[in-house]
Amino acid sequence: MSELRQHIDEAVASIRARTQSNPRIGIILGTGLGGLAAEITREVEIDYGDVPHFPVSTVESHHGKLLFGTLAGKNVVAMQGRFHFYEGYSMQQITFPVRVMKFLGVDTLLISNAAGALNPLFRKGDVMLIVDHINLLGDNPLIGPNDETLGPRFPDMSEAYSRALLSMAEQVALDLKIGIRRGVYVAMSGPNLETRAEYRFLRFTGADAVGMSTIPENIVAVHMGMRVFGVSIMTDECFPDALKPVTLEEVIAVANTAEPKMTAIMKELVGRL
Repeated sequence: MSELRQHIDEAVASIRARTQSNPRIGIILGTGLGGLAAEITREVEIDYGDVPHFPVSTVESHHGKLLFGTLAGKNVVAMQGRFHFYEGYSMQQITFPVRVMKFLGVDTLLISNAAGALNPLFRKGDVMLIVDHINLLGDNPLIGPNDETLGPRFPDMSEAYSRALLSMAEQVALDLKIGIRRGVYVAMSGPNLETRAEYRFLRFTGADAVGMSTIPENIVAVHMGMRVFGVSIMTDECFPDALKPVTLEEVIAVANTAEPKMTAIMKELVGRL
């Protein structure tokens, strides 16, 4: 047994001592997107610090709890707060909770984040369904020895985000009369925002939105055979020729304003799974 697998088993055993919930759906809540947590009928809350081998979030807008309960009638586990490469954690630490989710029974992962709009047709407050991604973090959570009990050495990424879930989410948005965008998400390490030249470069690569998360969790979920749905809220506009300074407070304020749209889509999507 690899050390990683041993750590997963220890974390799962610790969680199982607190709850016997068998969630099939996992949710990762991003910056300013905690409103969905309020919609979960909670059975158990577990602080990250109480789970063996879990990192602890150092970002002020991330709470750091695992929430077990029901959403739209389905058993779920939600990460209220995630981890980022810029916090100093390794890719393996960042993605460890996703591996634990898998061994708790999760086979579908829903990921949300706050992102900057690169596509000039996008605006602050828009909701974007992630159709694909570009990894410019400079690292990968699968580097190192591969544990075949977790997934294959060379996982295929041709459908990093489930087409079936994307189609379902589009129908949900249509039914709820919520306008959505579709696009490619690119991740940079941060924590600084990008320069004008970097925004031009990122747009040139084919990206529609830029952030600092999501891709490591996606890679690990796909590695373990989970299907993934991703959604971003555009919290600022990264247009090089009209760039304005942005603060965390402004990002969170926009996320909070647009968050009800994302919550409505995610909740209805869960209900239809």
